[in-house]
Amino acid sequence: MPGAPDLRAVGSRIELLLAELRSAGDAATADKAEELVRLLMEFYGAGLARVVELADQELLARLTGDELVASLLVVHDLHPLGTEERVVAALDRVRPYLGSHAGGVDFLGVGADGVVRLRLEGSCDGCPSSTVTVKLAIERAIEEAAPEVTGVHVEGVAEASPAGPQLLQIQPLHREPGAAEDTGGGWTEVDGLGQLRPGDLTAVTVAGVAVLVCRVDGSLYAYRDHCPACGAALNDGGLTGAELACHGCGARYDVRLAGRGVGDPRLHLDPLPLLDRDGAVRVAVPEAVGR
Repeated sequence: MPGAPDLRAVGSRIELLLAELRSAGDAATADKAEELVRLLMEFYGAGLARVVELADQELLARLTGDELVASLLVVHDLHPLGTEERVVAALDRVRPYLGSHAGGVDFLGVGADGVVRLRLEGSCDGCPSSTVTVKLAIERAIEEAAPEVTGVHVEGVAEASPAGPQLLQIQPLHREPGAAEDTGGGWTEVDGLGQLRPGDLTAVTVAGVAVLVCRVDGSLYAYRDHCPACGAALNDGGLTGAELACHGCGARYDVRLAGRGVGDPRLHLDPLPLLDRDGAVRVAVPEAVGR
C-alpha cells in the first residue's frame, strides 16, 4: 500500500506531542488532549472490531496479511493470532536469511514480562558483522509482527566466547518519546531485488554503500561489495552454486555461510541484514560496516 503511514512513527509522534503539552505546564490542556486521543482510539477501535466481526475467514486472512492493518489489530487486541504465533511466523519469514549467519534460531517462548526468548546455534564463528546482522533482522521482524513485545533475549550469538554462550539483548522495542533509533543503521527498500532468479547477482547502492545482492535457491543474500582479500568489487565475479568468486584475485566465498572464505576461513565478506516480505526487499547498512 503506497504511502501507508508508519504506525510506530505515528505512535511515537503522538506520545511526543502529549509529553510536550504536559511539560508546558498546562495540565488542563494536556488532560483534554489525552482524552481526545483515547476517545478517537476507542471510536476507531470499535469500528475495526465490527469489521473483524463481519469478516469471513478469507477476508480476515487478507486483513491480517496486511502489515498496517495487522498492526492496528494488535493495538486494539483484535488480532486472531496470539503473540507467540505471530513471533513464530515472523521468525519463519527471516529464518532462511538467519540461517546463513546463525545456523538456526529456536523459539523458546514469551515470558510474562513480554520478553521473547530465542536461542541461536551459530555456524558463523568469527564473523565480524554477525551480531549486528542478526540483531537487526530479528528486531525488525518481531517488532513488525508483535509490537507489544517488550524485548528480545537471544542466547548463543555467533562470536565464540571462552566464557560460554553469550546473550544478545534486543531491547527496548518500545522507545521513549523522542528517543533515537538504536539499530546501528536504517532499513532501505530496494526495488527490483525480488525479481532476482537463482544464480543471479546484482550491485546496488544502499545508504551510500556499495552492496552486492544474490539469490541462491530460494533465498536472497546481501553483502558489502568488497573482496577482503584484494579490495576489488565483487559484482563482476561469478556465482557457482553458493560460491561467489572474486574476479580480481579468485578468492571464493560461501554466501550461505555468511560469506566465509572457501579454503581460507580467515577471510570473510561483510554480510548485511536483508528482509524479503511479499516481494518487498529491504536492506540495512549497520554503522559497524565500513564505508
